Amino acid sequence: MISPEKLDFLESLLCTPSPTGYESAGQQVWLDYVKGFADRTLTDAYGSAAAFLDVDPDAITVMLEAHADEIGMVVQHIDDKGFVYISRIGGSDPAIARARKVSVHAAKGVVRGLIGSTAIHLQDRTDTKAPGWKDLFVDIGATSREEALEMVQIGDPITYVDEPEFFSDELLVARAIDNRIGGYIVASALEKLAAMRDQLKVNVVVVNAVQEEIGGFGARMMSYRLNPDVALVTDVTHATDSPGINPKEHGMVKLGEGPAITHGTANQRKVVELLVEAAAEAGISVQHEASSIRTGTDTDSIFHNRSGIPSALVSTPLRYMHSPSEMVHLADVQGVSDLMVAFVQRLKARHSFRLF
Repeated sequence: MISPEKLDFLESLLCTPSPTGYESAGQQVWLDYVKGFADRTLTDAYGSAAAFLDVDPDAITVMLEAHADEIGMVVQHIDDKGFVYISRIGGSDPAIARARKVSVHAAKGVVRGLIGSTAIHLQDRTDTKAPGWKDLFVDIGATSREEALEMVQIGDPITYVDEPEFFSDELLVARAIDNRIGGYIVASALEKLAAMRDQLKVNVVVVNAVQEEIGGFGARMMSYRLNPDVALVTDVTHATDSPGINPKEHGMVKLGEGPAITHGTANQRKVVELLVEAAAEAGISVQHEASSIRTGTDTDSIFHNRSGIPSALVSTPLRYMHSPSEMVHLADVQGVSDLMVAFVQRLKARHSFRLF
């Protein structure tokens, strides 16, 4: 079970809107927490944040990385009647947007809105095409463009109005678990490592990076700047155990069955082998995924920096990704954090990941 203090931290992360390009409020929540046990912290020009355990200046540095941003929407256009037309930020799905309440994060404060949905009685029953973003609008209660512009501006970010909810002691449903749960995981790992720093042989830096959802740019900037010797990335992965998903195409990852270790592409073989060994020694149940072209995570932005950073991805199974109601099992969350800690504990001061 998660302690009350950590639960407060997790809920604060989930409740603080942080769409891509507008992550600062969530990053401040994360920094305020890790400052309690990190030796030092830093941020960069675009808002990525890092926290350090400085153990030995002559030892290698391991980076534990997650991304801070969430998908969302943005104000694209306001018509003469005051209706707000929107575009997506990241991989938002227009098919599930209608009739949902949203928050427009304007300069003067949050403006509530509702994505319009024409009553079924008035719809053209012959038109079965799913709506695109150009078809969707937000009703903020304005009666003219001028009135709307007093409330919101072109370019203001938008998020869904959804609060975290526990379906049981272990099942959490919330907006933005992708990948606020990763920020929670790396912070929790750092906190545990700080408590055992006398046993560590390597330096540790944890990074909560911005702009993953549009290309992994925050991770690219931070990994180039920090130049770690090895990196573990955590993100969410698709739990494929719900109806309608073909495991022959997407693999089999089950909710509640433990972290998923990815094999192939950006995942360096020696790092993956050490992860598997660490899991076995610590008694952590893991699942396995294959990456045939790219991982679709910040791992792809990190591993090729400078002369190459040996990297691997360990993921939290997630149902209903990129929706306003994502579902995660807390045992998987704890398993990812524990696996990161176990991996760091196995590292030697001059650990080498050369393949031959």
